[in-house]
Amino acid sequence: AERTQRGYAIEAEIRENTGRLSDIKLEVDRNQAQRRHNEERCSELILRSASSESELEQVRARLAALEQELNSNRQILDSAAADLSAAQQELESSQQLANSAAGALTELEQQQEQSRVAILESVASLSNLRNQLTQAAERMAAADREAHRLQTEMAAARAQADTFGGERGQLALEFESVSQRVAALTAEISQTRDLLALKRGQEAAGKNHLDSVRAEYATALGKKGSLEAVIAEHGYSTESVRRLFQSGGLQGGRAPVGVLADFLEVEPRYESVVEDFLRDELNYIVVKSWDAADEGLRLLRTDVDGRATFLVHPEDSQARFSFVVPEGQPDPPNDAIIPLKRTIRVLNGFGKSLEVILPKLRDGYIVPDPTFARDLALENPDAFFLSQTGECFHNVTVTGGKQRAEGPLSMKRELRDVQRLLSELEDALRSEETRVLNLGHEIKELSSLLERLEADKRESETQAMTSGHALRQLDSEMVRVRERCEICESELSRLTAERAAHQAIVRARQTEIISSEEKRVELEQQAASAQERLALLRQNRNVTAQSLSERQSQVAALQERHRSAASGLQRLEQSVSEMHARITALQSQIESAAAEKSERELDNLEIAAELLDLDSERNACETRAGLLQVESEQVRARLAEIDTLLREARTSVDALRDRKAEVSTAAVKLQSDAEHLAQTCLNDLGVQRAELMTDSTLARVSGDELFAEEQSCQEMRSRLDGMGPVNMMALEEYKETAERQAFLETQRKDLLESIENTHATIKEIDTFSRQKFEEAFNKINENFQLTFKKLFGGGHGLMRLTDEENSAESGIDVVASPPGKKLQNVLLLSGGEKAMTALALLVGIFQYQPSPFCILDEVDAPLDEANIGRFTDLVKEMSVQTQFVLITHSKKTMSIAPVLYGVTMQEPGISKLVSVRFGATA
Repeated sequence: AERTQRGYAIEAEIRENTGRLSDIKLEVDRNQAQRRHNEERCSELILRSASSESELEQVRARLAALEQELNSNRQILDSAAADLSAAQQELESSQQLANSAAGALTELEQQQEQSRVAILESVASLSNLRNQLTQAAERMAAADREAHRLQTEMAAARAQADTFGGERGQLALEFESVSQRVAALTAEISQTRDLLALKRGQEAAGKNHLDSVRAEYATALGKKGSLEAVIAEHGYSTESVRRLFQSGGLQGGRAPVGVLADFLEVEPRYESVVEDFLRDELNYIVVKSWDAADEGLRLLRTDVDGRATFLVHPEDSQARFSFVVPEGQPDPPNDAIIPLKRTIRVLNGFGKSLEVILPKLRDGYIVPDPTFARDLALENPDAFFLSQTGECFHNVTVTGGKQRAEGPLSMKRELRDVQRLLSELEDALRSEETRVLNLGHEIKELSSLLERLEADKRESETQAMTSGHALRQLDSEMVRVRERCEICESELSRLTAERAAHQAIVRARQTEIISSEEKRVELEQQAASAQERLALLRQNRNVTAQSLSERQSQVAALQERHRSAASGLQRLEQSVSEMHARITALQSQIESAAAEKSERELDNLEIAAELLDLDSERNACETRAGLLQVESEQVRARLAEIDTLLREARTSVDALRDRKAEVSTAAVKLQSDAEHLAQTCLNDLGVQRAELMTDSTLARVSGDELFAEEQSCQEMRSRLDGMGPVNMMALEEYKETAERQAFLETQRKDLLESIENTHATIKEIDTFSRQKFEEAFNKINENFQLTFKKLFGGGHGLMRLTDEENSAESGIDVVASPPGKKLQNVLLLSGGEKAMTALALLVGIFQYQPSPFCILDEVDAPLDEANIGRFTDLVKEMSVQTQFVLITHSKKTMSIAPVLYGVTMQEPGISKLVSVRFGATA
């Protein structure tokens, strides 16, 4: 442990010494870099100081030259200012002369313009008067021509009115006869429709009733099949009898004829009583010979489990006694006592021999109630008395209880009832089908008659409409002819008055033209004299303007000279101030460089001293590191030896522990096996293990023999466990399961028939759905094509099925060809064309099933102005029957709306609804 602690201490000192060496190295590198930087900075400062001193000398020389140039520019500026003042005075005098000349010229030009306007007005007035004179003459001639035309038209209108009168009488008679025929056809159509609706209602009721009869027939048919299967397989017999029949062991001449129940028929009201009383006898197996009976018994003893009773037919029984019933047996003293043999009818040759074979049949009687039956049994100990409720009294015994299941007699009776019901249902089904078929023919005839009547009515209405329209057209033509005559007469009166007024206007305009011509000549003479004076004034103005322009040019040149001298003087003053500032900056730069150089040199001296100290400390650390490394290697070698010894000791300890665990496990297993054997002996043999161990008569086995004996014991135990406990209710459970199986078989047949009916219904629905789909698809496709042409202004668009043979599972392709493009899939169109195509399809679907309202949310967003125009035209066309609510940002779409709603947010977070109703009165 001491060596380990020492090793850890040495490693810590080595790490610490290594860290210190790294720090010293970093510090040395940093100081050397700082010293090099200081030396480079000192060299740079020396060069910068020399450059600044040289530049300072150059700036001082430049400053002296600029001061001399500044003095000369000041003298030039003073001279330019004096010359500019003199030129401005001369310019003012010339300006006054030019203004006076221009004023005189302007006054004369205004007078000349007034004269020219007066001349133009005179010429225009003269031209207007001449035009009015010409127009008045033309109007007089036009009035004469119009009067002649009106007289001719009045004569033609009177002749046309006479012709229309005769035609109107003929049309009135024709219209009245056609109207009477339309009224008669309307009444007949109404009666036919009522009768057709009545027949269709009767047909629907008949079909519903036919469906119910078919369902009832299918149910009865299934029930019949179930009963026949149960009777054929003797499902009503006992288990052993049923197994014997199903085994097929009795074949040929030894085959059983049936059971006794197959040879008996009982009155329906006594079936339950007889079945309870003769339940065992009814299951007797009827055979033709004793050989067949012996073979049946052999099968029951060998192949078929159970017991059964065989009845050899009396004709083949070889009996040594007589089957003849003695005659003259007395009747019961009371009519309420009914001999059992009277309620049973025996078939197939048994006759009355069963009374000898079955004493219970001969000595059985049916009485009304149990009390009466008990009293009779106590008086007649050899007879059997049956009550209507199912009790059997014999001697001092009574038998009764709940019937276990339906017997063969009730099953056969039920089968007969089902067969009778099937016959009745078949008759009802045929009659109902005939009735529905007749109603279908009547409906077809009535529909044909209704179509003919409606066609006649439409033809008559068309004739009536044509006649009425022609009659109204003649009336309107006659009214128009009369109105035209009246208009012509009023026009003739107006034209006469108008012609007289135009003659007066012509005379007045001729007088005005003569006076206007004289005034125009006078104005032209005044304008010629004013034009001569205007030419002299313009010449004088031009001379004055030329002099003024020369003075302005001289002043402008002097102003430019003065501005140039002032800007040069300002530039020189700015340069002088910049030179003074540059001299000051250079002097301060030289002083700061000298100070920084002295600081850098002092810093380098301090860094050199520090580097010497760091070098000595590094040498000491390196020496210490070598000593620690040697000592560390010695400690590591000793620790490796100790670690090897420790691993060997741990390996030996682990081996000993494993051996101990194996021995303990074997001991526990042996103890557990001994306890299991003791418990097995006690449970299986009822003997303690110690007693068996002391018994010397038992053989000792071991090894393979013991293993084989144990395997045999396990197999025997598995077989016993597989057999399970004895079920005392197995027979009853089997009967219940058989009944359940028969019931489920019946239900299965009913389900299969229902499935067939369902498939037929589905097929009918598919056919109807396919017809409706094709009708809707064709109509929507037609609407889509028309709407596509309206929206695109031409082109061609259509829908087609991807699988025309199977329209129910088919997809739909939309193919579009806008104007100027080839026919292609809608996915290859542009965004606007896709939107227009989708809108055309939507409108086509909407037209197939229109609604009073339609909301369109920004469907015009991807459309241009031309397409929006066609879209709005379509909306206006459809808005006659449908109210549209449009959500849009397009002004063109908004322009077609009578009411406009807008949502605005004048305040943040608060929306406000604004509505405008166009065309509303205040």
